[in-house]
Amino acid sequence: MLSNLNKDDLTLRFATLKDVPIILQFIKELAAYENMSEDVVATEELLEETLFVQKKAEVILGDYQQQPVAFALFFHNYSTFLGRPGIYLEDLYIRENVRGKGFGTKLLSYLAKLAVDRNCGRLEWACLNWNEPSIKFYKQMGGVPMDQWTVYRLQDEALQRQARRLDENII
Repeated sequence: MLSNLNKDDLTLRFATLKDVPIILQFIKELAAYENMSEDVVATEELLEETLFVQKKAEVILGDYQQQPVAFALFFHNYSTFLGRPGIYLEDLYIRENVRGKGFGTKLLSYLAKLAVDRNCGRLEWACLNWNEPSIKFYKQMGGVPMDQWTVYRLQDEALQRQARRLDENII
């Protein structure tokens, strides 16, 4: 049955509070695909608070036959050079049994249109260096790798330690 799918069979919608369990399930599936399951500490309660109370990010769900099969989690960033906001795509995930049917293209096209409609200057995301299928997909649609940039991250104890420096007047 799934072999007859095409991108027009996918219905996109903004997630609601009732979708928190499937959002967490997609996050866990993505983490498993990326060999990072042990890094997932998100809970339904954290997602409810950050996505639907604080509204720190937004989620688009892709449904096929009223069943969620894809998601994209994104938030706004800001480009000082452009003087405009952008959209940062944190996660894009399509369930394996429906990959290659145009759903990723439809989700990214939707986000691109959302960026244009919201007067954003760009749509950005990161991709693991080993993820060749995704890299090929992004390049085919015109995505340009920002090879001259390296992502840095403070988290866990390093983040706490750096924050304490201000409190302890070590700066």
